[in-house]
Amino acid sequence: MTSSSGEPAAAALGEALFGTTAVDYSRYRPGIPDPAVRLLAATLHGVPAPALLDLGTGTGQVPRALLPALPRLARVDLVDVNPAMLDQAMSDLQPLLEGRTATAFAGAAHTFTPQQPEVRADLITCCRAFHWMDRPAVLEMADQVAAPHAVVAVMGDGSLWTHTADWTTALKELIQTYLGESRRAGTTGTYTQPARSYEDDLAASPFSDVREYRFPVTRAWRPESVIGYLRSTSFARPDHFADRHPAFEAEARDLLAAYAKGGILREDAVFTVLTARRPKAAS
Repeated sequence: MTSSSGEPAAAALGEALFGTTAVDYSRYRPGIPDPAVRLLAATLHGVPAPALLDLGTGTGQVPRALLPALPRLARVDLVDVNPAMLDQAMSDLQPLLEGRTATAFAGAAHTFTPQQPEVRADLITCCRAFHWMDRPAVLEMADQVAAPHAVVAVMGDGSLWTHTADWTTALKELIQTYLGESRRAGTTGTYTQPARSYEDDLAASPFSDVREYRFPVTRAWRPESVIGYLRSTSFARPDHFADRHPAFEAEARDLLAAYAKGGILREDAVFTVLTARRPKAAS
């Protein structure tokens, strides 16, 4: 397991977006649904010792799901702007590697350079992070490091900010009473929706053969796990609230307890996976 670093400004951005929330991120962020894991594994059919490049890895949810499901996965490269997240990811992955290679690159995704340029990525993934990136530049980089048959998979399922259940709507309104109407984006300001869809980003890239897969997901949250999740987000991390954070968490616990049924808060989401290949690879 080895590490390398990109430009210092990327680390500052990682700190600005998510601060030092790696432990909460690892513990409370939802993992990758099993059907999506099977889809990703299937893209590597026939590749004897595949290499995975996971962009915006956070604490490594994608490789944590794929390593047990795909024993022949030989190499994992993790990329994130937040060094603390990468440290947590490398620690979490250690028991799963069983002799396989893992490297960490701290920097913006589009600046990634492989430590072994001769090893080409067979699968490039980006989960719940593509919106933070310079997407055309990321896809140009991917074209340089990907094997001819490689698949790029962009995936996600929104967040509790975007979910529209009664309890998430009430929780969002509570956050807004403390922080204002606009969604925070760490200490960088407020969040701006990407100007074009991920499908259009991919279609304009060398990986223009795009397919969409949608997997319904039902999650059962407990109030305390929602509180932990919020601490890991760019929109409700504790330092946004300063000395009012204890008061916010107390109100949030009361709100969530009022909505919970049998101690459970239900989230019905859709996990979407976009797979993209170079056109000649799809033929």
